[in-house]
Amino acid sequence: MTENQENTVVVMETSMGTVEIELDAANAPKTVANILAYVDEGFYDGTIYHRVIPEFMIQGGGFAADMQQKITRDPVGNEAANGLKNKRGTLAMARTNDPHSASSQFFINHKDNDFLDFRAATADGYGYCVFGQVIDGMDVVDEIAQVATGQSGPHSDVPQEPVVIKSVRRK
Repeated sequence: MTENQENTVVVMETSMGTVEIELDAANAPKTVANILAYVDEGFYDGTIYHRVIPEFMIQGGGFAADMQQKITRDPVGNEAANGLKNKRGTLAMARTNDPHSASSQFFINHKDNDFLDFRAATADGYGYCVFGQVIDGMDVVDEIAQVATGQSGPHSDVPQEPVVIKSVRRK
């Protein structure tokens, strides 16, 4: 992805610092429209990174600080066959085992995760749709990836001290 005038940049203010993200609407139009709808309504304000695994990824965008899941809109179709790869610093949609179940949750790849890339239009091969890339603040992502984690109810890899997404706004 290269920054161009068609791609929107969003600024994510977290409790650990600022991350700037370029969204790739050319390759993931439905996904980016979905994310921007959540951004524009302030949905991400006060959510947390609820799943942090160093040398893998940090996941957020769906839970409040008390680990209550937020209500989302309908899922967006999986655009993982867009040619974009789950490389370090890219953002991809989180989902359940259903390839077309992504709604508001996303993750930032902490390293290259080729095994998450699209391989085939099957349940096992669909992969995870990359829709953006960190263009500034990867040091913040690295810091978040190193926080102490533990169990919170049924959830594992939860930061012991909440990492809050204070806001996400268009730049």
